[in-house]
Amino acid sequence: MIAYLAGVRAKEIEPAWKERTIKNTTKKETRAMTKHKVGTRKEWLSVRIDLLKAEKDLTRRSDELARMRQELPWVKVDKNYEFDTDEGKASLADLFRGRSQLLVYHFMFGPDYKAGCPSCSAIADGYNGIAVHLANHDVMFWTISRAPLPKLQAYKKRMGWSFPWASSFGSDFNFDLSVQLTEEQQQKGGAQYNFEREEVWAPEESETVVAFAKTSGTDPATYVRERPGMSAFVLEDGVVYHTYSAYARGLDGLWGMYQWLDRAPKGRNEPDAWWRRHDEYDA
Repeated sequence: MIAYLAGVRAKEIEPAWKERTIKNTTKKETRAMTKHKVGTRKEWLSVRIDLLKAEKDLTRRSDELARMRQELPWVKVDKNYEFDTDEGKASLADLFRGRSQLLVYHFMFGPDYKAGCPSCSAIADGYNGIAVHLANHDVMFWTISRAPLPKLQAYKKRMGWSFPWASSFGSDFNFDLSVQLTEEQQQKGGAQYNFEREEVWAPEESETVVAFAKTSGTDPATYVRERPGMSAFVLEDGVVYHTYSAYARGLDGLWGMYQWLDRAPKGRNEPDAWWRRHDEYDA
């Protein structure tokens, strides 16, 4: 009898319990409802296939751009640049280390900086480790900055990086590759960056520039006299040629974290410069 009543009571109570659960669940779902468009798996697949077509088109266009880069005329490098490396003094030709191709990332780290640019540091986190792969495919990779070698070595150790880093301190290399401005150019204008002529520099009001300059141990004017970029060179019959350079947004494809963020649900989601050096985050 007790078992029977227990069974009846359970049946009588069960619907009311389920009803409350359904109501509570509905309330939770309502509170958590997203503002983003929601669809069925079938609807998602239909739109995803359309997107795939666009992605394939972009890939084909990227392949064509790569071919166009390779077809650029080569410019002979006549100037004798000298660099400081871990192994001692080196010429531009020496940096090839037996390979026929050379890729250089122009890292913003001026002589007056106390630490490397946070943005360049984030990019370097993404390419750290690729040098060995490139070296085994006839391509030597270097990062080059104007800061004296001891500063670069100390910062490289702090960041835990393994790529080769050379100092162009005292040479015209950065200036000739349009990744360095002089004080006179800032004051009078006329500097070339990203293949455009810049006007007279006005004191930066950008909070990002002010903050990044501060964390790099310098002032905004000094900070922005260094510029980011990448350049490519080829060595043929003992002659070095400059083949390609890119600057500003042209470096987006080299910024590893952006390639991932562009595939994240909320994209880059950056109203301001949120990134830091990897050892400066709270967690």
